[in-house]
Amino acid sequence: MNVTRKQEKVLRRALTEWEQEGVLTAEEHQRLAGSLKRVAMDWQRLSRYAFWTALACVIIAIGSLFADSELMARIIEFFAFSSIARIGLPTLVAVLFYLWGFARQRRETQWHYSTEAILFLGVFFTAIALWQLGERLDNGSGHIAPLFLAGCAVYGLVGFFGRSGLVWLFFLLSLGNWFGAETGYMSGWGAYWLGMNYPVRFIFFGGALLALCWVLRAMLQARHLYTTSKAIGLTYLFVALWIMSIFGNYDVDNWYSVTQASLLPWALLFAVAAVLCIYISLKTDDGMLRGFGLTFLAINLYTRYFEYFWDGMNKVVFFLILAASLAVIGRYAEKIWHAGSSVK
Repeated sequence: MNVTRKQEKVLRRALTEWEQEGVLTAEEHQRLAGSLKRVAMDWQRLSRYAFWTALACVIIAIGSLFADSELMARIIEFFAFSSIARIGLPTLVAVLFYLWGFARQRRETQWHYSTEAILFLGVFFTAIALWQLGERLDNGSGHIAPLFLAGCAVYGLVGFFGRSGLVWLFFLLSLGNWFGAETGYMSGWGAYWLGMNYPVRFIFFGGALLALCWVLRAMLQARHLYTTSKAIGLTYLFVALWIMSIFGNYDVDNWYSVTQASLLPWALLFAVAAVLCIYISLKTDDGMLRGFGLTFLAINLYTRYFEYFWDGMNKVVFFLILAASLAVIGRYAEKIWHAGSSVK
């Protein structure tokens, strides 16, 4: 069995513990351990990183093209005769990439990351086509949300049927852009929509995305899209909570007169969400939830420190208090751990 160094370490530790507990004999332990073969290089991860870097280079190259004013002037002059051509050409290129990617996926299922890169190039040219379409249809209303929604439809279908986590990621990001643009347009681009500023809206948006992710868990897992969906939902939720803990449900003009005490409930909500995330991760052994919970709990603590104690408390005293409180929590968790280990 070919395994990476990290996988080998975990498996050998499990085999040793099973032998100590009497689940395996010494001969079985030796036989199973001998079947493990460490691979010198994680070629799968290298393949993924290489294609991601290649895509980044393509995007940078196209960005450099737009930054070259002389070359762009020639291209604009070439396509000036027809705005349809500026929409149709990237659309045609996007369709060709989609057809190539899906045909390759049906024919050569083992080439996962290269197929995903091809599909993502289709997504990139779709975005260019939608941008040009927006330029063509612009009437000064500022209602750009339908363009984002059209992009979401394309990216969602391609990502779902192509089982592409990268394209699905772009779909979820575009969905957030659509939600922000649509609610902004409905509010007249004011600070509030239904009494909520942007961070509050995205708390509900992130929560709804996580709820849908859980309801559709089996289907998303079958398409290899569950992890990406959960990560983006958590990102929307926690980033919005962090911003809310700083600004509250206030617009920029009123925020300067807000007291820190009035923002404290949002900071507590942010902390509760992070602690709840950590608690669930300990119950389910979910590394992603644990990472999000610990990261944003630390961000919350540092943010509160700079808000409340930067000028009023000695830095050494603050971090000693923080260290002592975390040590108490760690000691309590250690007691529970040893109590569970002693039960036979």
